[in-house]
Amino acid sequence: MSGLLNVGTRALMANQVALQTAGNNIANVNTPGYSRQSVVLQTAPGQYTGGGYIGSGVDIQTIERNYSAFLTRQSALAGATASADSTRADQLKQLESIFAGGSTGLGAAVSDMLNSFSDVANAPTDLTARTVALSRVDETAARMRSASKSLDDLQQGVSQTLSQDVSAVNGLAQSIANVNQQIARAQGSGQPPNDLLDQRDQLVRDLNQYVQTTSIPASDGTLGIFLAGSQALVLGTTVSPVLIVKDDFGDPLKSKLAINQSGQSITLDENALGGGKVSGLLRFQNSDLNEGRNLLGRLTLAVSTSMNDQHKLGLDLNGNIGGNLFTPTTFGAKNILQPLAPAMLNSATAGNLTLAISDTSKFAASDYEVNFASTTNGTVTRRSDGVSTAFTFTPGTGATGGTFAFQNPATGLNDLPAIDGLVLGAVTTSAPNAGDRFLLKPFSTSASTISSAFSTPSALAVASPVAASASSANTGTLAITNLAAQTVASLIGDTYRIKFNVAAGMTTYDIVDTTTTPATTVSAAQPFVSGQSITYAPVTVPATPGWSLTLSGAAANGDTFTIQPQPAAYRNLNAGNANAMMALRDKPMFDGAALTDGYAGLIAQVGVRAQGANYAATVSSSIATNLESARTGVSGVNLDEEAAKLLQFQQAYQASAKLIQASQNMFDTLIKSLP
Repeated sequence: MSGLLNVGTRALMANQVALQTAGNNIANVNTPGYSRQSVVLQTAPGQYTGGGYIGSGVDIQTIERNYSAFLTRQSALAGATASADSTRADQLKQLESIFAGGSTGLGAAVSDMLNSFSDVANAPTDLTARTVALSRVDETAARMRSASKSLDDLQQGVSQTLSQDVSAVNGLAQSIANVNQQIARAQGSGQPPNDLLDQRDQLVRDLNQYVQTTSIPASDGTLGIFLAGSQALVLGTTVSPVLIVKDDFGDPLKSKLAINQSGQSITLDENALGGGKVSGLLRFQNSDLNEGRNLLGRLTLAVSTSMNDQHKLGLDLNGNIGGNLFTPTTFGAKNILQPLAPAMLNSATAGNLTLAISDTSKFAASDYEVNFASTTNGTVTRRSDGVSTAFTFTPGTGATGGTFAFQNPATGLNDLPAIDGLVLGAVTTSAPNAGDRFLLKPFSTSASTISSAFSTPSALAVASPVAASASSANTGTLAITNLAAQTVASLIGDTYRIKFNVAAGMTTYDIVDTTTTPATTVSAAQPFVSGQSITYAPVTVPATPGWSLTLSGAAANGDTFTIQPQPAAYRNLNAGNANAMMALRDKPMFDGAALTDGYAGLIAQVGVRAQGANYAATVSSSIATNLESARTGVSGVNLDEEAAKLLQFQQAYQASAKLIQASQNMFDTLIKSLP
């Protein structure tokens, strides 16, 4: 009877635990990270008798956690990727909204500004038309500044979010370390602490929403958490906190994630971070937002520089040479950065670099890294696409700074004075050392301080400083198609005559400086092609043509054309420079596209990034959802299944109680039969 009572008691207790476990599952059906638990029963050792082993009932072996390590790991990794992609996509939507199209966009402001010079060209002395043109210049500058300010606000928001996310990462890492400690203590019981394990797994999943991690279990039950492949964030109960730092060059517009291990800060490779919100924000800030700044800066610098250069080729109502329409960009320390990390400091003699503009039509929206392999050569790497160009550096002598010569892809020789329309120089007369590095950011801040340079309508220089006329004795069909000044100072007081010579079916021309006595031929026997520009470079400025004249038609022998300073009587009536400024609309400027198409190209490049990010976010989100569904299919609670188990274990519990009752009745019967 005692054996029967023990069997019933064991069964009653086992089924009670099974009922309690099923109830616990039902209670935690909506608890994040909870894994369904099951009671694992085993037969109690039987009692040996001569007639064989008599069963002793049932024991509880353990409470099992329904769990797949593979699916849990894959779900966490997929969640990290989805978090990074969705974060970047959300930020790119904000970036895209800054560069709006339509009449309120920057592109419309640039077009309206250039078109406003048509009214000035029709009425050069009309102060109202001049005032409208200047207001369009001011409006364009204001929209450039506004876009730059919006980028600054977006940058600030990203920086604040990164700071908050890093705090969250450190908090979760500390929580994992605390749970590690509790699990290690519970390991001595011989049974798995299911609830603590679930809690840790959920913390790891939450952590992967911020930074992608890899996990390695230890023999004491703790879990090691690693970032960027090999950097330990959590080892047992020890946490190495993460922090946001600047990059190698101390660029204030870029950030990197670092980990502090034993007091030493180790910067993590952004490409090795994988997924997570922090990774998405860093990629957006360091790549997408940086490109947006460079695209805006390139547009600003190209438009303002080309407008300034053209305006300075004209004469105002008072006969003065034109000045800047926009405040010119000044390259300084903010455009050329040096590494700040002690181990990477440049040599003391390396000094700093200088930047100048040579050709606005060759600008590339990028930062550049200059690396010296030796004191006389190195490479410039365009960071937007990783293309490197070799250079030769010649140190300066006396007060003259060093000069760069870049590799010509056509010849393979280092004979180009500029790269992507930028001229580099050095302010030091000492040679740099091997390993010196510089970061060039020519466009990132050019839109932040742009403004109109003046507001006096009469100072708008719309007259051409040079005039051309055909001799009345000409017998050919040549006609002036276009005349453009390309330098002003060299034209003052200089008069030139172009004389055509036709012989043996060939047409050539001579350029004669008639200002000198006697007249001097400055260019002789040049072949003439109708519609092709005739340019002349004054001796005082040998690298720059002073004027450009385009003639169409056929020349007769002895035909002449005169190029001279604009007569004072016609300066107020002339609008040659206004027409030249309007012609900038169609000038190839941005990767071969016209100046007025520059903003459309900017929108397209940002839009392509945003579209790609949205697609990536959609795909990664779908993958993460499917993997999480697979994980919960193994670990999740099914209420219908648990309800069926309740009935099953309830019946077993009642049957166990009946067994105890039967044992009690047998015992009572036996007692009554005693005398």
